[in-house]
Amino acid sequence: MSKPNSLRKDKTCLNCNYVVDKRFCPNCGQENTESRKTFFHLFVHFFEDLTHYENAFWKTIKYLIFRPAYLSKEYLSGKRMSYLAPVRLYIFVSFVTFFLISTIPNEESKSDEKLNRYISIEDNRGTNAEGVLYYKKNSDNQDTPVKNSIKSKPKKDSIVNKINLLRKKGVISKNEADSLRNYIKLAKKRKSIEKEKKEVTFIKTKYKSVNALDSIQKFGKPSEKLSPIKYWFVYKILLVQEKYSKEEIKEKFIESFLHNLPKSLFIYMPLFAFILFLFQDKKKWYYFDHGIFTLHYFSFLLLGILLIKVFGYIFGFLDNFLIFMILEYIFTTVAILYMLYYFFPAHHRFYGDSRALTIIKGILIFFINIFFIFIILTLIVMYTFINIH
Repeated sequence: MSKPNSLRKDKTCLNCNYVVDKRFCPNCGQENTESRKTFFHLFVHFFEDLTHYENAFWKTIKYLIFRPAYLSKEYLSGKRMSYLAPVRLYIFVSFVTFFLISTIPNEESKSDEKLNRYISIEDNRGTNAEGVLYYKKNSDNQDTPVKNSIKSKPKKDSIVNKINLLRKKGVISKNEADSLRNYIKLAKKRKSIEKEKKEVTFIKTKYKSVNALDSIQKFGKPSEKLSPIKYWFVYKILLVQEKYSKEEIKEKFIESFLHNLPKSLFIYMPLFAFILFLFQDKKKWYYFDHGIFTLHYFSFLLLGILLIKVFGYIFGFLDNFLIFMILEYIFTTVAILYMLYYFFPAHHRFYGDSRALTIIKGILIFFINIFFIFIILTLIVMYTFINIH
């Protein structure tokens, strides 16, 4: 059996049937070696491909963050093998960003989890006949002594009293206790507002139900009847509100909105590239060039959102320490400001305009995009809500 890396005697490429004079096919680039490999060779080949991809990936990420427009200029100049392709980069960053956004819990859910954990600790405490503090065991109901400082089991009281008790016993810090008290206060306030508005629907309409809408549409006066488009829209709203509660609507809406946002963003990018196209010399720049710039710019924005979300989640575990709260605030502020600033040096270096002209164009492009983003987000919200069911 011939060695795995040895050249094949047959000079016909196995991939494209092109004549191969040397080691690599001049048509498709495939190596003309024996197709039967040993496991060791397969492992080595996998490691080489992996390290090559990692080197290209981290180099691409470094230049994407710290050298605005560098990757776009390199790609258009023909230097493409050393970096990830713009489309592949965007798809990868987009997938990771929206996946983590949908899986990382928000601040409210983290507060709920923390509160439940502390209260469960307190509920599992007690004192035995000798006045020794113990933890209750669900399995065999045996008591495990902890310390002899408590003489009687505290009575169950409100959640706030439990938090105060946990604070006195040193289970939680002062910052954690204050944070939980504030969270409970806000939760009670929200609950009170919801109770006052329990008769109010999620989206106000003058129709109480689908049956009421259909009845007016069939038997009402011509002036009371809706146009086909308006009837369809109101019908969808009522259908959703009858089927789900407000909390269910909110939960399903957020889930569906996050699901539709990546597709909407991908659809919006050609419009962003077209806006850039309108502001540049049509003879010098092709639409393709603006598309490459747009892919790298949007990849950077998504990467920035990803870093803010990840670091915010990490610092969230360390919010008991003031230094980490300050670091999280500084990092988030700097990241947002850099994301806003990034477009101007990228535009200036890519298109070669003067700094003053870049600022003027950048501001105009910013407001034009804000207008279109508002319209697109409105459409996404409407589409998401009426398709919840």
